[in-house]
Order: sequence, then C-alpha cells, then structure tokens
Amino acid sequence: MSTTAALRSLNIDNINPHVKEAKYAVRGELAVRSEDYRAKLAKGAKDLPFDKIISANIGNPQQLDQKPITFFRQVLSLLEYPPLLEKEDVLLNQLGYKSDVIERAKWLLKTVGSVGAYSASAGAPGIKDSVAKFIEARDGFPANPADIYLSAGASSGVNTLLHIICATPHTGVLVPIPQYPLYTASLSVLDAKCVPYYLDEAKSWGTDLEAIKEAHKKATSEGTDVRAIVIINPGNPTGASLSEDDVKAVIDFAAQEKLVVMADEVYQTNVFMGKFHSFKSVLRAMQKEDPEKYKNVELASLHSVSKGMVGECGHRGGYFELCGFDPAVQEQIYKFVSISLCSPVIGQCLVELMVNPPKEGEPSYELYKQEYDGIFAGLQKRATALYEAFKGMEGVECGEPQGSMYLFPTITLSDKAVAAAKADGRSPDEFYAFRLLDATGVCVVPGAGFGQKENTLHFRTTFLAPGTEWVGRIGKFHSDFMDEFR
Repeated sequence: MSTTAALRSLNIDNINPHVKEAKYAVRGELAVRSEDYRAKLAKGAKDLPFDKIISANIGNPQQLDQKPITFFRQVLSLLEYPPLLEKEDVLLNQLGYKSDVIERAKWLLKTVGSVGAYSASAGAPGIKDSVAKFIEARDGFPANPADIYLSAGASSGVNTLLHIICATPHTGVLVPIPQYPLYTASLSVLDAKCVPYYLDEAKSWGTDLEAIKEAHKKATSEGTDVRAIVIINPGNPTGASLSEDDVKAVIDFAAQEKLVVMADEVYQTNVFMGKFHSFKSVLRAMQKEDPEKYKNVELASLHSVSKGMVGECGHRGGYFELCGFDPAVQEQIYKFVSISLCSPVIGQCLVELMVNPPKEGEPSYELYKQEYDGIFAGLQKRATALYEAFKGMEGVECGEPQGSMYLFPTITLSDKAVAAAKADGRSPDEFYAFRLLDATGVCVVPGAGFGQKENTLHFRTTFLAPGTEWVGRIGKFHSDFMDEFR
C-alpha cells in the first residue's frame, strides 16, 4: 500500500492500472540517467569519463544538431509575427528572405487566419488540399482532402485510430516485433491486446507472412477479436524498407481477414536502399487489378514532420489518410479528434511546407535542395560508419542500413556477462546499455524495450548525432566489456 494513501485522493494503488502497466523504453530509466549526467556536465562536473551525452536513444534530430530547413523556418517566423510582412524590403534586402517565402507566408495566413487560433477539427482545409496533392503526386492515384486528418505528429494519429479500433478488452491488434513501443504502450492503456508477429531478421527484418498468419490464428483461437495490423515502413527500430511484394502480401492478408491496415510511414524519405512503396499506391494498384477482392480494404496511412530531412519533432505536425472506411465510422473519428479541438496550427503549417517545398526554378529551391541533400548524405554517412564499426565488434551482427534513423544490431554476450546482469536485476541487453552509458555517455535502448525473439539480445541506436567520434567510443567500450566478462 502506498504511504500517501491516507493523505491524498490519488495514490499509486488507485490510479488507472493500465497506465501503470504501459512501458515506453525509449524514455525509460536509461534516458533519465542520461539526463542526470547531462545536468551534471552542464554544472561543470569533471568526475565523469566523458564530456558530453550522445542521445542515441530517440529519433530527435534537432536535439542532435540537425539544422532546420531555412525555407521552413523563415516562413514560420512570418506566421508567428505577421507584422514582419510590413517590412518586405528589409526581409528581402537585409535578412536574406526570398520572395517565395513571403508569398507562402501570406498564403498560409490567408488559409489559417492566425496560427494562434483554432482551425477546423480535422485541420485547415487549404493545408489538407496540399496534402492531398502531395499524396496524388507521390502515388499516382487521387486523394480526397475529406479523408485526411491533420494531427499532432503521427503519434496523435495512432492514438486516435487505436481508440476507434479497440472496442473491448478482447480487441487485438497485430504489431510487429521488434516495434516502436508507442503501439504496445497505447494498447496497454486502452486495455486491448497486442498480438505480436515477429519480423524476419535473416531477411533484413522483412515481414514474414507465415509469422503473421500464425500469430493471427493463435490469437483468434484464444478468443481475441483481431481487428487491425500495424506495419512500420521503413521500420523502427530495424530500419528495414519493405519490398512491393511484402506490401502486397500484407494487403492481401488484410483483405482476406478483414483487418484494418495501419501503415506508419513517417520514415518514407529515409530510404538508403531500394525504394519506398506506400501502402496507398500498392492498394490502389491492387484494387485496379481486382476491384471486387480489395474494394473494402481499410487503410490508414500516417506521416509526420518529425522525421526525415525535416526533423521538426517539437512542432508536432503530421497527418493520417483514410481509405475504405465506412462513412459512419469516419464521422466518429471526426468527433474523436474534435474533442481535442485541433492539432497545433503551426504544426499544420509545417506539414504544408513538408508536402509542398520549394520547386525547381523558385527562389528558395537551390538552398532547400542543398540543405535537404546535405542532411540525407550526413545520415547515410553516419549510418555507414556505425554499420562498419559494428561489423568489426566481437559478437555483434548488424544488417546493412536500409533506411529510417536506426540500426538494431544483435549482440552475443558471455555467460559471465549474463550472470552479472542477473545479479544486477537487469536483462543482459539492459545491463549492457547501462554500462555503455556509464562508460561513454552514449545512450541507446535495449532490444527488450522493442520486443525480440527469446534468447536473442539487441539494442537500438540512432545515427543522428553529428560526427563519428562517438562511434569509436562504442567500439572501445565494447572491446573492454567483452574482455571483462570472458
């Protein structure tokens, strides 16, 4: 019993038990300790074996010195303080603003009125029009603005969709393992069932249709009402990009079993190998070939300004698009998002800028392309450096970086290390990650936080941090750790 039970209405024993059960490893105990170290360093501490913290635990690009896109921030500055538009000559001749920045800011202000005012619940209509045009240009198939909902990042969209889908404690959602813990945590809070299906590490973390079928069959035989399947493409934490055949297989299975497909596509511009295949484009092509079989497939696709070359996590902008949903269900989705009034309007404006950036021939295009390509090249360079480092580490196996912002290497630890972890009350990968943080200041996330097959160990690291010096720190630590526990 909590010691505060007699003093307050709320105590740890009487709050919502589903919130207590939820786990979110990305910002768990390791992250808290890393922030304690960061605070000590800020106060001038000299007794730590490192001089800075590398937050490789979370995809937070600008915290790790990714620079914002100039065009985006210049437009936002005018949206936040419109009187600047009264000084166009100063903006153009002294502050380096281009004419298309001013034009876009004026258009957005006309569209939203003020970024300090609520918009329509599903988002400003003009911005939804821009998103629809982007989707149509990307996929080659029409998009209806009425099916697009602007959200506070993709996470808010996931929350909305899961609230609609999860009707009872028996509702189940197929979730890839390893997965971004947003899904398992949200299902826990909603008192619904996570139905895990394992990705195939031997096939670069691709989807395994047989594993999906097996997980679905097992869950339904146990009385679970499996209603949806989550796909993260490109993957988090694995970085895998799905082939078109993989996407088709998932859609075909969803059509057969009447499952809602939740396609988390926030890393769609972070693809180093192959090509990104959106679920919407593949679904529409399948519907064209066999209209009767696929006409009722329900697809919700999510995107965000937080990742990719935009990296504007703190502005909380995103959207989801619905395909094939019953209009009566869409009315309830609209009602649900209305409860929160609207997503942040400045975030909505960033979504518009992401989907409608400067085009070739426009004044801001050259700098935009230079910045965009520079960020992409930097991410690929650091991903390759990490991958090469992992290849040279004893007991570490890592697939070649395909996309997103992460690598998810397998680590093999000695029995002595496993015993030391057990004595410390931690799983072996968690023990390794804490020792890594304490020795180097590099914060990663143990594989257990994302789910992993029994008797396997992993950790997830971003490759967002600038430079490659910190990669060497990981290599030295790993060598010392392996020697210590031989």
